[in-house]
Amino acid sequence: MHELVIQTHRREELLDMTAMVQKIVGDAGVENGLAVIFSPHTTLAVTVNENTDQAVRHDILTHLASLVPQSPTFRHQENNSDSHIKVSLVGPSVTLIVSDGDIQLGTWQAIYACEFDGPRTRRVWVQLVG
Repeated sequence: MHELVIQTHRREELLDMTAMVQKIVGDAGVENGLAVIFSPHTTLAVTVNENTDQAVRHDILTHLASLVPQSPTFRHQENNSDSHIKVSLVGPSVTLIVSDGDIQLGTWQAIYACEFDGPRTRRVWVQLVG
């Protein structure tokens, strides 16, 4: 297992981790197999989505905020229940194909750490199989 340490800068943001994950795959010498990218945090999700138009990242965060706003009626004392709910919706991990030493993504795709309770220093685990 490999570990990335990333620093987020805002309460909510999508941070592109594609190059960091590809470096792990390249350094490990995995030619063909799978890469599982997993967040061990309850308020940081992982997803794959558009990497060209930054408006998409903005729209994702804005829509999630409208779906699950912060609420004074939440009982969790840390006042971040909205963050926990968003991670449950997006998910803590993705599994990607590795072929010829490269992570296989579509033309417009990137791997994102989805911060919902930052800014924080976060860990993301990458497990390579193959």
